[in-house]
Amino acid sequence: MHRPLIFALSLAVVAFVRGQNIGTQQAESHPQVSSQVCRSGGSCTSQSTSIVLDSNWRWTHTTSGYTNCYTGNEWDATLCPDPQTCAQNCAIDGADYPGTYGIAASGNQVTLKFVTHGPYSTNIGSRVYLMANESAYQMFHLKNQEFTFDVDVSNLPCGLNGALYFVQMQPDGGMSAHPTNKAGAKYGTGYCDAQCPHDMKWINGEANMLNWTPSPNDPNSGSGKYGTCCNEMDIWEANFNAAAYTPHVCSVQGEYRCSGDDCGDGDNRYGGVCDKDGCDFNSYRMGVKNFLGKGLTVDTSSKFTVVTQFITADNTSTGALKEIRRLYVQNGKVIQNSKTSVQGMQTYDSVSDQFCNAQKTAFGDKNDFEAKGGLASMGKALDYGMVLVMSLWDDHTADMLWLDSDYPPTKSASTPGVSRGPCATTSGKPTDVESQYPNSSVTFSNIKWGDLGSTYAH
Repeated sequence: MHRPLIFALSLAVVAFVRGQNIGTQQAESHPQVSSQVCRSGGSCTSQSTSIVLDSNWRWTHTTSGYTNCYTGNEWDATLCPDPQTCAQNCAIDGADYPGTYGIAASGNQVTLKFVTHGPYSTNIGSRVYLMANESAYQMFHLKNQEFTFDVDVSNLPCGLNGALYFVQMQPDGGMSAHPTNKAGAKYGTGYCDAQCPHDMKWINGEANMLNWTPSPNDPNSGSGKYGTCCNEMDIWEANFNAAAYTPHVCSVQGEYRCSGDDCGDGDNRYGGVCDKDGCDFNSYRMGVKNFLGKGLTVDTSSKFTVVTQFITADNTSTGALKEIRRLYVQNGKVIQNSKTSVQGMQTYDSVSDQFCNAQKTAFGDKNDFEAKGGLASMGKALDYGMVLVMSLWDDHTADMLWLDSDYPPTKSASTPGVSRGPCATTSGKPTDVESQYPNSSVTFSNIKWGDLGSTYAH
């Protein structure tokens, strides 16, 4: 997809800020969300997994009291005169998941609410990770396997994105690699993605405060000198109008702190270490406008199952990744993915290097996916292991038009690849969606992974 230049997860926790030591004002208790590992023949084993809130959302204050280290979208110059001192002075605290962040977990499901009016603040969106235990993320090695979950996007209008995806984070959140990071995975540290986001307040155990620039349109966000990059496999980015699955690959493996040209910022978008556009399969963009939506083949007015299969050349977990397939299950019926209907393209119904090359040619897009290694790079990331992310966000950079509308809006909707969904080009402005649709939410449930064909009824 052609995502904005900054992966701008909106964050409006007015009184809350971020850090790397561990605070003691709020106990951290990870909400339990069970998952299952499945094997051929249909046997599935329950896993005692949980979720953890990303550190970027957490209250950060002095290690000795309640004073904020970061207020609004600016650092406290006294507590944080430099990145290292800031890390020593500041602590991130535990989270009140339902009360402050609108995150509700029960059994095998988690619901992320869009706007939550807590006792001290108003929170917008959230991002959580699946945990294997109290101090480590669940790592996924999915070659020659499939990943399945149920989702309800019926309460997600234009401009919102209920996303489920994998990124190449470190299992412990970078705690062992960076001694100044005392919090680790238990407190949701170490995020990275293929957009090389600069809005992370803490990277590699240090405050990302150098050259910090407050956002002009988000009162609680900004950008620092460094970005944090890694391979990203977007399994699901969607609202009830549009959906896409997209591999984004990088020329580096593992979490990488970038600066300068390596970040691929602005006009240097294709000069960085990661493919920010990715190779997206969005049925609407690929010419099938009646496939996914309310009342359509995949009916987004009710819950359905999403299955993603990672096929290798020799059908083993060590083989080269050659294809990423998608299918759906709804009301007991297996629904095969839509087939492309784009003039000048052969028919495809999955992501492969051949599909990506044909799509980039048909749409006139630069093929940075191929330049950064294509599916071979994603296969290496899956060998390394990836962390599961679930999030709900609005977009302060491009109003989510790249997902559900015409993008870029300056081009004609009749230009191949521009029309990505039915939403108006005037939709998706954060001030509008936050005021008009505050009760929006997404629910993910029934997470399973394992042998091909083992995670769903067919």
